[in-house]
Amino acid sequence: MKTLKRLFAAALCAALCATVLAACAEKEPAKTEKLTVGVIQLVSHPSLDNCYEGLVAGLKDAGFVDGDNIEIDFQNALGLPETAEQQAKNLAAKKCDLLIGIATPAAMAAYAAARGTDIPVVFCAVSDPVAAELVKTLEKPGVNCTGTSDLLNLDAQVKMIRAFQPDAVKLGVLYTTSEVNSVTHLEELKEIAPKYNFEVVAQGVQSSADIPQAITVLAQKVDCITNFTDNNVVNNLADVLAKANAAGVPVYGSEIEQVKNGCIASESLDYIELGKQTGAMAAKILNGEKAADMPVALIKDSKPVINPDVMAAFKITLPDAYAGAEKVTK
Repeated sequence: MKTLKRLFAAALCAALCATVLAACAEKEPAKTEKLTVGVIQLVSHPSLDNCYEGLVAGLKDAGFVDGDNIEIDFQNALGLPETAEQQAKNLAAKKCDLLIGIATPAAMAAYAAARGTDIPVVFCAVSDPVAAELVKTLEKPGVNCTGTSDLLNLDAQVKMIRAFQPDAVKLGVLYTTSEVNSVTHLEELKEIAPKYNFEVVAQGVQSSADIPQAITVLAQKVDCITNFTDNNVVNNLADVLAKANAAGVPVYGSEIEQVKNGCIASESLDYIELGKQTGAMAAKILNGEKAADMPVALIKDSKPVINPDVMAAFKITLPDAYAGAEKVTK
């Protein structure tokens, strides 16, 4: 009898333990693997660095924290499109849950690597995603790719330059012939310039090695120079400014970081906000929304930014219309 009682007690105890363990298991969610986000940034310069900073913040605001529930695999292509292509292939081979390309060549590399897979792609700082063949239309991408566009407010930029230099005639621009965004911006600039009585003088380059000679030649032909968001040119801004300043030609930037680094002024886009918008879109896709149905976000708002030290060096007086412009220096 005692033996039967002991066996019954042991069985009851085991049953109770199993019930408790099952209840605990129900309360504790099953652990899942972190999502992996592959990021390719074409090159490290202030505007693209700001994009990445904003991207991480945008993801975090949406609940995706690097090292917590996602892993960001960040790659810097060091300004080399062929490096971006290899990095994108490697990230696609790792079967990342999402690829993000910062700047047009990086975005094109990510899209090419993801083609034929189910990996969605989000781009950041791509001025003309249709011309880059990343989407079919801005309103409905139609492919597994979407993102944010940084198409410049060139009308406001040229209007500013005219106000700063009322007597200027020739407006120079240095651009990289292989950068789709720069070609698009150049076409638009040529349409806008006559409205403000400017003649555009464009000087194309193929690589960073071409820039010192190209800017030397350009500076001898023009009254002022404006920059696009040309990654090759911006990455070599110090050389551009040195040659232009020596020739007595002001250089106008395309965003605030260029003005901080020595350009005279800019109708500036906010690249941190651009990155945040990109991060918010990436988060929606990680949560199950389709990139193909998500419209490209156009960041249109710009604000005037000036560098008083550079203005003084060129003896240019701030026009009354820009009295409220943000002032920055190094």
